[in-house]
Amino acid sequence: MTPAATLRSTDLLDEFVLPLELKATRPPESRGIRRDQVRLMVTDADGIRHRVFHELATELRPGDLVVMNNSATLPASVVVDGDLVVHFSTMLPGGLHVVELRTLAGANSLPHEHPRAGILRLPGGGMIELLTPYPEDAPSHRLWVARADLGRPLIEYLETWGRPIRYQHTDGPYPLDAYQTIFARVPGSAEMPSAGRPFTDRLLTALAATGTTVAPVTLHTGVSSLEAGELPYPEWFEVPEPTAALVNHTRANGGRVVAVGTTVVRALETTVDSRGISHPGRSWTDLVIGPHHELGVVDGLITGWHEPESTHLDLLEAVAGRSLLADSYRSALEHGYLWHEFGDSHLILPV
Repeated sequence: MTPAATLRSTDLLDEFVLPLELKATRPPESRGIRRDQVRLMVTDADGIRHRVFHELATELRPGDLVVMNNSATLPASVVVDGDLVVHFSTMLPGGLHVVELRTLAGANSLPHEHPRAGILRLPGGGMIELLTPYPEDAPSHRLWVARADLGRPLIEYLETWGRPIRYQHTDGPYPLDAYQTIFARVPGSAEMPSAGRPFTDRLLTALAATGTTVAPVTLHTGVSSLEAGELPYPEWFEVPEPTAALVNHTRANGGRVVAVGTTVVRALETTVDSRGISHPGRSWTDLVIGPHHELGVVDGLITGWHEPESTHLDLLEAVAGRSLLADSYRSALEHGYLWHEFGDSHLILPV
């Protein structure tokens, strides 16, 4: 047991203490193991089991459907000048962007203390104009709606001038490949849909051999505002018609729909109707899923481990229920599971 890893309360998930040593500071490959060799906790009606991620296929059943996010991560961090950094978060209708201003702190960055409306000159002759805080009634002015003039499409500009977004818990810069999942096909995420990171070609082969199907959705993730206790803001998503059909087929035949990450839960639950039928769709979703949300099509979830006060925990509670989720987090702390995008994984199968 990790001595400092304690829950202050048996009930309140937002009060646990996360020791520094449980923050994954580097990718598993840099720790001498494969992506699919991170630890996997399985939480279901039978209790809690401690496995390795490459054993995932043995925890699923023939006829189950795993739905993953095929959004690819952008090098969305641009150094403006001196110690100022712009994170390009979410694209908005009308060609606008949501951006976050940060201040360099060594190789990492911290929130910029006093952002204000105006024009910022970017490298390569680009510029952004900060228009208004996002959302307008936000208690802080961390996120802004911005108009960008980059001289080329955003993705092309970031390929030249951007680098991956990284935070204080990482121990150094890692290349963009470290922030991509094997599912990455559609560029658009400011940060990696990290629940899919431990998947490998070898594991996908094992899933297929045991009768588990894999299908894609797309949801382009913004910056990690959720870890600061902010509510999720609108993000662009697409549920393709074949995936919606597979979801309906799976549930009609007694299989389980297992979402890879909270992003997939948000996408699938946005397009389900009141009868529990999944539909294709593409748009911006502003759906916020909390403990009292009755899920329409998602039966299970593969996810990472989230900090106290994260609104991700509210979504996880909708999947697992509060008691089961609290038990799993207590066990993760006691057994030294690693947090954040390079950390360990959690499979929740409440049914």
